[in-house]
Amino acid sequence: MTKADVIAQISEKTGVDKGDVQQTLESFFTVVKDSLSDGENLYVRGFGSFINKKRARKVARNISKGTSMIIDEHFVPSFKPAKVFVEQVKESDKLKAYAEK
Repeated sequence: MTKADVIAQISEKTGVDKGDVQQTLESFFTVVKDSLSDGENLYVRGFGSFINKKRARKVARNISKGTSMIIDEHFVPSFKPAKVFVEQVKESDKLKAYAEK
């Protein structure tokens, strides 16, 4: 599913114009990115958490050149789904039918 598909589905379900839905969705993405860039985690009850995960300093190796380099500790964005969200996916009949194939 693409962003355009999401916008179309939201517009269809709510009756809101696709342009307004797109603007709202883009604003949401901007808020998430800005919050994580500022070091703030974002919690959406019943959906999940957008968090920064800390990656430790490590030595990386380039096997083809036989060299190594140090990668400093850094943060990467991550999403942790809420328990309600995880349970909904686990109980999905469509996914169960897909897994049986």
